[in-house]
Amino acid sequence: MNLNIKAEKVNTYDAIVIGSGISGGWAAKELTEKGLKTLMLERGRDVKHIEDYPTTMSAPWEMPHRGRLPVEVINQNPVVSKTGYAFNEYSGHFFVKDADHPFEQVKPFDWTRGYQVGGKSLIWARWVQRWNETNFEENLKEGIGVDWPIRYQDLAPWYSHVERFIGVAGNKDGLASLPDGAFLPPFEMNCIESHFQKKTAENYNDRHFIISRTANLSEPSKIHTDLGRTGCMSRNWCNRGCPFGAYFSTQSSTLPAAVKTGNLSLRPFSVVHSIIYDEKKGKATGVRVIDTNTLELTEFYAKVIFVNAATLNSTLILMNSISSRFPNGLGNDSGALGHYLMDHNYRARISGIYEGKDFDDHYYYGRRPTGTYVPRFRNMGTDRRKDFVRGYAYACSGSRQGWERGNASDGFGAEFKESMTKPGIWSFSMTGMGEMLPHVDNKVSVNLSKTDKWGMPTLKIDCQWRENENAMVLDALNQAQEMMESAGIKVVEAYDNHQNPGLAIHEMGTARMGRDPKTSVLNGFNQIHACKNVFVTDGSSMTSSACQNPSLTYMALTARAVDHCVKEMKKLNL
Repeated sequence: MNLNIKAEKVNTYDAIVIGSGISGGWAAKELTEKGLKTLMLERGRDVKHIEDYPTTMSAPWEMPHRGRLPVEVINQNPVVSKTGYAFNEYSGHFFVKDADHPFEQVKPFDWTRGYQVGGKSLIWARWVQRWNETNFEENLKEGIGVDWPIRYQDLAPWYSHVERFIGVAGNKDGLASLPDGAFLPPFEMNCIESHFQKKTAENYNDRHFIISRTANLSEPSKIHTDLGRTGCMSRNWCNRGCPFGAYFSTQSSTLPAAVKTGNLSLRPFSVVHSIIYDEKKGKATGVRVIDTNTLELTEFYAKVIFVNAATLNSTLILMNSISSRFPNGLGNDSGALGHYLMDHNYRARISGIYEGKDFDDHYYYGRRPTGTYVPRFRNMGTDRRKDFVRGYAYACSGSRQGWERGNASDGFGAEFKESMTKPGIWSFSMTGMGEMLPHVDNKVSVNLSKTDKWGMPTLKIDCQWRENENAMVLDALNQAQEMMESAGIKVVEAYDNHQNPGLAIHEMGTARMGRDPKTSVLNGFNQIHACKNVFVTDGSSMTSSACQNPSLTYMALTARAVDHCVKEMKKLNL
């Protein structure tokens, strides 16, 4: 590798952002809009909005395998193939292939990645729920992990800031468990979902059934149309890349906003090797970058650095940033770096059918890009469980069976085909979405003996479900069956699918925030305690996981951290 000795003079910026996904895009937008010349580094290829969405308008019959991946591709990618919903012929090109980026599973952990400009913002599920006041207080009250250094009130204005920009369709439901936000009009429930909502309200005082809050533009505002975004067409082909810009992604939203300032430089094909720490200055001065095509090592310099490479890669970068001051990784005085890995517990699966005739004359039009939701009710208010702490939500969906039901049934000929032209029965499903507790032995570590093709050490991941998560799954299964049956829905399946941690694709927590530098990596503004010009604002900063989809919280933390960063720079504190 060749070291560019002129790099400090040529490659100097006000800020460097490592990663271009959901949180990295937000860091770049906020920094550039505040006037900082910013370099955004992405290890993968560039993906240009609309131009690089090759399947976005493709019908099934236009695909060589009708949307499915060949068996050999699935066999070659046993980890990423488990994601199911988006690793297919339409959007498989946005996922990392297993063989190209190895890691070791000390215990089974399914790590899903998207290495390109935009990262996983191109393929995420777009569900965005705020945390509530309780979520930030439970660690302290229960003596679990460490106390969050912030509370809901600290983040609330930043949730609003993010929601207005990304565009969130949702209903103001007035629930303490799921605070309302700055919403666009909600998408509508279909008749079976409205029925379930009515029955839930009749049967329970502590449970609510709502339309999910989603980052799709039901009715775009000027802030969206000014960036070329238009309303959602309800195609539900979101993870192919949306040519309308109707869902939030880096490409449709934060990147064009950052480019518009004239302050952004984007450099794809750039694997960040490590962060440069200056012992004399007592702060970071830049990053070392490996060009993925030439393997040339180049140094880039900046006053502040935002680490947004997604949880596990951000942790790898920090661990690989070794100096005499930080022999165990940048900012790792506490030894917490790499520990307390969390994911969400999506193991409880329940489905049923509605056998009544009330809705035989009902159907629906389009493919609504979101589902329905039961916010957490366990260990909230007066509800207290003895068998587990924290709680779970449910992701739900109601639909009417179509011709696809014939794939798994016997029959052939004209009569059979005619029967498939008529709608089938109404069905309903629920997936438990449970919190995972922070545990010191759920961890990642660097494997120096095995490197990837760019010479970077690989990760060893050691993570497992524990007693609290297992007890939560049993309760989620039981309560979902009770709720469905009380709504007249016959339960057909209820099972624990025993999926590995990682498969929710919500990994978080390996560089946690905290009040005490002796037990945490970051302070309440996402700064490394002992190196305050380095901010870590992706999932690795999380101190607990709650049960809500986490991306909205990452974005709000990022916007808040940038605001603090720029204020501190103006005071000459960084």
